[in-house]
This record gives sequence, structure tokens and C-alpha cells, in this order.
Amino acid sequence: MAGKGTPATALLSKKGVTHRVHAYDHDPRAESFGLEAAEALDASPDRVFKTLVADVDGSLTVGVVPVTGQLDLKALAAAAGGKKAKMAEVAAAERATGYVAGGISPLGQKKRLPVVIDASARTFDTIYCSAGRRGLEIELAPRDLADLLGATFADIAG
Repeated sequence: MAGKGTPATALLSKKGVTHRVHAYDHDPRAESFGLEAAEALDASPDRVFKTLVADVDGSLTVGVVPVTGQLDLKALAAAAGGKKAKMAEVAAAERATGYVAGGISPLGQKKRLPVVIDASARTFDTIYCSAGRRGLEIELAPRDLADLLGATFADIAG
């Protein structure tokens, strides 16, 4: 499945990055898509990360945080070199990334946005993030994710 299906998996294959793709049956009624993924993958929720798009001083910025936490908007703004952040409108996030909310991957987005990954990711050999579709996750090394995205690590989870 790697290399097919979504822009995220295609990018990883094209760049030759070691990764695994995990598919599971997504329940659209799930209260938390991230916690659903952790349970389906039998993974610690601390290792499963969600991709959130925020507006930092008028520019869209991506925050990647554990599904067990929230995005600390003040911390994201500071990490991105801005002053103020608010969650982006869903339509703007979907337009910029090319993905549907609940399945936004930090990888393979239509528009290259700045990315900040919560520093907790560095404590794991591998983490999970969306592959660009609900019910599809990518497992990869956090350093590989950061390198591919030109991302920085910072304490952005609240």
C-alpha cells in the first residue's frame, strides 16, 4: 500500500523514507478519530499524533500534537515566530492541505505550510500520523517526519 493511495504515502515512497502504513476500519461516529486510531493500532495514544491547522498572524501553520492533548495556540505562535494564533477555519485548512478534516496529514499537502511538531515526539522511535485519509495512519521516525517537512520541534501541546 505504501506509495499508493494518498499524496502522503506517495511522498514517503518517492523520498525513500522508511515507514509503515496501517489501515483500519474507521467509524465515522467515533468521538475522537485520533483515539480511535490508537485503539485500532493497539498503540499508546501518546505515540499517535493529530495534525491541526492554525492561523498564526494571518498565515496558516501546522501543529502536530499527540491525540491525547490539545494544541497550545500561544506556544504554537511563539514557536512559529508569531504573536497570535487561532484555529484555522475548516474550509481554509482543507483548501490549503488538500485533505478532509479528520484526515489531514502533515505530509503531501497541496500548499507547503510551516510545521511545528510537539517535542514529545522525539521521545519515541516511531510515531503515527494521518496518511491523509480517515482509517489510514503512517508510522515513521519523528526525525524523518521533521526532515521531510522542514519542521521544528517545540512544546506546543497543552
